[in-house]
Amino acid sequence: MSKNITPYKDSDLGKKEQVAQMFDAIATNYDGLNRVISFGIDVSWRKKVLQLVANTKPETILDIATGTGDLAILMTKTDAKEIIGLDISAGMLEIGKQKINEKKLDHKITMVLGDSENIPYPDSYFDAITVAFGVRNFENLEKGLAEILRVLKPNGIFVILETSVPTRFPYKQGYAFYTRFILPLIGKLFSKDKVAYKYLSDSANIFPFGEALNNILRKIGFIDVKHLPQTFGVATIYHASKK
Repeated sequence: MSKNITPYKDSDLGKKEQVAQMFDAIATNYDGLNRVISFGIDVSWRKKVLQLVANTKPETILDIATGTGDLAILMTKTDAKEIIGLDISAGMLEIGKQKINEKKLDHKITMVLGDSENIPYPDSYFDAITVAFGVRNFENLEKGLAEILRVLKPNGIFVILETSVPTRFPYKQGYAFYTRFILPLIGKLFSKDKVAYKYLSDSANIFPFGEALNNILRKIGFIDVKHLPQTFGVATIYHASKK
């Protein structure tokens, strides 16, 4: 089970509210910083998620923790008739809506304010559900995953793209140095919120990955659970289904 760390340790707010506040604060810089922090490799990871989803030919897609909508926008390359981007940060959604409008994709993508623990859709509604770099921000991981399972159709696909920790030398040591020293420094230099990128690196380092996350998914009730490490293990793609 993941530890429930919060961005602002001296705040009286719960994790959910703190995460929303944090992403509101960094929304305008988020896309650019993502490219810098990942050296642009996150784009190729998202394309692999797209391929997994597109292979199932979904008609309805839910992108949870959609942020500024990068993955939701990519999902328009499928033949889906309905794509929903869900996020708890109004600031991130606003940036996403601007991007969607500029690309003239308003008729395909709907951005919705909400969270993973209370998804405002009926049981077995979506053919495919994705979460990119968002599950480690869930306030209650198992509750959020159970809610995802609820709204996923039988035989539907659930795909997670999340940071993970390399286990082999020298990638393990290089990753530890980068996340401990370089990533927070980049955040301090380019973001008004000095805490946000330290939280993002800290949460990445303690979040369960690989078989540990697979086991949580199976415990919740997902089937056909598999994981695909990316770029020496600095990120992992998980995919699963529902009976």
